[in-house]
Amino acid sequence: MKTLLILSTILALAAQLDAATNTPAVTNPPPAWLTRPLSLGECINLALQQNSAVLKSRHDIEAAYGLSVQARAITRPRLTLTGNYTLTDRGAIEDFGFPGAPRTSDQTWTLGLQVSRSIYEGGRIQQAGRIADLTREQALFAHQSVVQDTVLAVRVAYDDALLAAQQIIVQDASVKLLQKELEDTTRRFEAGTVPRFNVLRAEVELANARPRVIKARHALRIARDNLVHALGYSLPPAVSEDIPLQLSGRLEATPLDMDLPGAVARAFEGRTELIALRKAEELRREGILTAEAARKPSAQLFAGGTSHNRRFSNNPTRDTSGWNVGAQMTWNIFDGRLTDGRVREAAALHRKAGEELNDFARRIELEVRTAWSNFIEAREVIESQKKVQEQAEEALRLANARAEAGTGTQLDVLNAQTALTEARNTQIQALHAYSVARSRLERAVGVKVEVQSDVKR
Repeated sequence: MKTLLILSTILALAAQLDAATNTPAVTNPPPAWLTRPLSLGECINLALQQNSAVLKSRHDIEAAYGLSVQARAITRPRLTLTGNYTLTDRGAIEDFGFPGAPRTSDQTWTLGLQVSRSIYEGGRIQQAGRIADLTREQALFAHQSVVQDTVLAVRVAYDDALLAAQQIIVQDASVKLLQKELEDTTRRFEAGTVPRFNVLRAEVELANARPRVIKARHALRIARDNLVHALGYSLPPAVSEDIPLQLSGRLEATPLDMDLPGAVARAFEGRTELIALRKAEELRREGILTAEAARKPSAQLFAGGTSHNRRFSNNPTRDTSGWNVGAQMTWNIFDGRLTDGRVREAAALHRKAGEELNDFARRIELEVRTAWSNFIEAREVIESQKKVQEQAEEALRLANARAEAGTGTQLDVLNAQTALTEARNTQIQALHAYSVARSRLERAVGVKVEVQSDVKR
């Protein structure tokens, strides 16, 4: 009977193990943004939610808030609780040497509560609010700079991915044209109207075009990887080397109404890095006042109460209590020129902050001028390429017609196909250059990009 019970138990466990083995593993579904085409605004929102640089900058804001709280602490009262308990060996206590004298207790304790507040700190109390506000504002503007840098990185990566996808289309179209040319040339060769050399030339041209398709596909893979990195997303190991990331945008030459003097003026006014440096310079100026405050006295008011056990009582619960109130003042009349050194250091740092501000302003102007020149160049290239693709397509049609009629050569057709491919490449590259140049110009000027917050995760 026991044997049957053991066998039935073993069979039941084996059945459960087999069922667990045959049950398919449950895998987490891919993120929603991997299963649908993403617009540029959605990509920007994703990056602002999970990009590492943005997240670290948010922590910097929290740290700056902590610094501002520390700066304001001098303006607030302080409440201090102190306590002490000591048990002393009786042999170490010296009592009175006459009979009947009270014995000193071997237990001592004290308890005190005191509230104090600074009423004069050489100007530091008035500075505290200004320093706290400047610290917080500087961190906020620095965070906005990180956000704008992240937006620019996403916009450029998005345009790079769009360009890579378009280049695949162009190279695929080139291969199809060459395949058709090879088929037509083979048909003419079989009909005896063209030599074998024409077929070989068409085969060589087709073979030379295929590596460009492969290169374009690898460029798209790299562009997608860069975009996913800019979004701040870590791909799971199950994702293959081809990321299933689709984009709904397209390369366009959206007009931008801006002149160079207005762009420079707007950058000086709106660049958050410049504003953050102005706040840093003001903080350095406050640092001079803080250092000079050490030359002046400081005064505090205090009030509190204390309680301690009676010294000549063997009962430790009997205590003596009372209150106290008063004022105290300290003044370092001579500190070995420590304050002088700190003042000189603070003044030098303030002058350095001013130089950094002026240098960055000049760099901003150079950045705006460079971005403006690149934008104008891209716009002029766009204007020059408006009808080139149509002309190249018409030239290829005429070359094919002449070849069919026997008045044209294969070289004319191949040259026309090459010109068409080059025109298509030039057009999409011009659109990409224009879009990237516009993004960089808007970043140089300090334009804030409006994004939507309703992103499906």
